Amino acid sequence: MTRRPLVIGNASGFYGDRSGALREMLTGGPLDVLTGDYLAELTMLILGRDRLKNPDLGYAKTFLRQLEEGLGLAHERGVRIVANAGGLNPAGLADAVRTLAAKVGVPVRVAHVEGDDLTARVDGALTANAYLGGAGITACLRAGADVVVTGRVTDAALVSGPAAWWFDWAPDDHDRLAGAVTAGHVLECGTQATGGNYSFFARHDIRRPGFPLAEISEDGSAVITKHPGTGGAVTTGTVTAQLLYETQGVRYLGPDVTTRLDTVRLTDEGADRVRVTGVRGEAPPASLKVGVTRIGGWRNEIVFVLTGLDIEAKARLVRTQLTEVLEGVADTTWTLARTDHEDADTQETASALLRLVVRDPSPDRVGRTLTSTAIELALGSYPGFHVTAPPGPAQPYGVFTSILIPSDEVPHTAVLPDGTRVRVPPAEPPASPAPPAEPAALPAPPAFEARGSGGAAPEGVGAERRETVRAPLGAVAGARSGDKGGDANVGVWVETDPAWQWLLHTLTVDAFQALLPETARHTVDRHVLPHLRALNFTVTGILGDGVASGHRFDPQAKALGEWLRARHLDIPVALLPAPEATS
Repeated sequence: MTRRPLVIGNASGFYGDRSGALREMLTGGPLDVLTGDYLAELTMLILGRDRLKNPDLGYAKTFLRQLEEGLGLAHERGVRIVANAGGLNPAGLADAVRTLAAKVGVPVRVAHVEGDDLTARVDGALTANAYLGGAGITACLRAGADVVVTGRVTDAALVSGPAAWWFDWAPDDHDRLAGAVTAGHVLECGTQATGGNYSFFARHDIRRPGFPLAEISEDGSAVITKHPGTGGAVTTGTVTAQLLYETQGVRYLGPDVTTRLDTVRLTDEGADRVRVTGVRGEAPPASLKVGVTRIGGWRNEIVFVLTGLDIEAKARLVRTQLTEVLEGVADTTWTLARTDHEDADTQETASALLRLVVRDPSPDRVGRTLTSTAIELALGSYPGFHVTAPPGPAQPYGVFTSILIPSDEVPHTAVLPDGTRVRVPPAEPPASPAPPAEPAALPAPPAFEARGSGGAAPEGVGAERRETVRAPLGAVAGARSGDKGGDANVGVWVETDPAWQWLLHTLTVDAFQALLPETARHTVDRHVLPHLRALNFTVTGILGDGVASGHRFDPQAKALGEWLRARHLDIPVALLPAPEATS
């Protein structure tokens, strides 16, 4: 007998997300399961430092505050809650939830998933956690848990685990699991699926977007939607943008299943309803990713404000004056952002920012001695000297790396509501290594495409073609970008088949690097997702040792895609939106 679809929602996309979202989701409409994603690479570092101060901590404390009211609401409505808020201490959080439940008088059965913490095995690690799959969550729900808290599971496991429980899928139901993983990836970042951080944000009212939910069917297909009356929008565009977020390659490797992103198909089913179908899955790899954080050293930052004339000369003077104090510092980065405008009518728009970032194994070399020396220049340096913040002490920074470990060496364990400990076996890996993904068939280049570099950044490429005009890429394409450790990804998509043919043949790796010169010295790979009319670029190493250590202006590469959209190239006039009529 076919079971009705599972209605599963999300109430948190990161540690610090909207505090009222849990209540909003529980009261906004029907739900079977409500999930919350609290963990990111930077979060693990934060929780690791919390644990150093107090071994009883290491979990997302905001989750408990949300549950003070939400626990009763969930119990009244029969909604199961699944969250990775356990962080580095899922057992501790499970105990805290039980204590809270007793305090508010709500009878709930609490379970947790553990075994991901491998810190003791990795020399010098602050944290080391394997990315577990959803099978432990499935086991807890099958045992009757009302609340399941986990440590480091994959973000999508918060959805695939409940789906496997709801439909009683087997571990080798790869296509179905892949469909649930796809839905989980759409939901995991909360309102990014409902219009938040969306390139075409002006099309929708996103002042307060609602959180997303998925109606997952037994075959693994799903409808992405949101509660009625909530803000934002669910469209094929918003779902595409989230599918491209922080993914690398056509095969999306996971501990339960390898999901083929090049098989995902989206269909608009009306207002705020997008159906996800066709997702194919393969056996998972034989190893698990382990995210490792370490204290990498100490960093500091000073931002000098340069106003008016002679900006470059003023910057050279400061750099010269600080040469001596910077001798011996392990890493020094100067960046001059020319935010100034000629003949500006406000002082702020007449000013540029000179940013100094320093990093060193010793806090002494980048501490107050350095920052105080910089401030001592105040009356003896360039005219108009001032900085954006007072001098401060050095701060520790973290480094993120990842390693692989055989799946059968990770003690994935479900701790059931009655305290029974159940070892979760790893999923069966493929009998032989999977072949590389088949390249997408490339359509013939459209007749209007300029030859040569295909319309990349350098001025004049394709300009001799009267059918093209110089315009920003964002006039025809959306983008979303993000970080994976030291790497960045940029997903780019278009909305029509003619635009897709042009994008596919135009936005090559060479063109991408020409448009974004900061990526030129890094390895860039391009992945083709034809059913989404999308390209996904991965830029290896552009973020150094990860978000916590980076000195880039945008350390998580969140706006890298928007920079790409702002770059100009030769675009066929036929692809550009018609100019708005004027009265």
